[in-house]
Amino acid sequence: MTSNTWATTVGRAVSTSLFEAALSRATVQPDSKAYAFLKDGLSVQESLTYGQLHREACAIAGFLQSRMKAGARVLLLYPPGLDFVRAFWGCLYAGVLAVPAPPLDVLRVRTSLPRLQAIVNDAGAACIFTTPQTITSTDVAHQIRPEKDGLLWISLDEIGEDWGDRWTPPNTSPDHVAYLQYTSGSTSAPKGVMVTHGNVIHHAECITRFGCYGPDSIVLSWMPHFHDYGLVQ
Repeated sequence: MTSNTWATTVGRAVSTSLFEAALSRATVQPDSKAYAFLKDGLSVQESLTYGQLHREACAIAGFLQSRMKAGARVLLLYPPGLDFVRAFWGCLYAGVLAVPAPPLDVLRVRTSLPRLQAIVNDAGAACIFTTPQTITSTDVAHQIRPEKDGLLWISLDEIGEDWGDRWTPPNTSPDHVAYLQYTSGSTSAPKGVMVTHGNVIHHAECITRFGCYGPDSIVLSWMPHFHDYGLVQ
């Protein structure tokens, strides 16, 4: 996945949240490329401009806000690709907490399933965003069960653009939690870390400064999006 660096400044205005930074980019440079997904080499399979990302995030956020309160947890189960990006920013626009997690590994069910179940239960997830294939796979859906059932299983193709008309901008500040990042769970039960908007903004500023990045810089990453270094770099 490649991305124009998400600069936290636009002109002289400093963004105090990820939502604010995204909104600024969509306003100032809506036609600039925000993300591109590369598959099998360096060929671009799909890309998103800041304007497109904003519109899709608004629609996803409007949908989420109609079904849950601010601060609710939404598990994101996606293979590599831009659907994860859409869902992640949709959660930020809605004021709900994205919980990135690796999709169930059918070849390693004995180890990957307990980890997923532990994350679902610990986070108290109200919804799972995933692919249509995962939702229709009853074997997968029935295995990932929380202690208290009632999870919503949603694929992005169920959400039309008209949901953006119902979207309300979230109340965010540097101290508000932006998302939950879980540890690998390789040596013990996965542990959730509450990552605030201020945490990410500060981290992005440090990377921008010491990496000598500018508004037109491009970052290339091979790391999985559910890994902390793969998600923020």
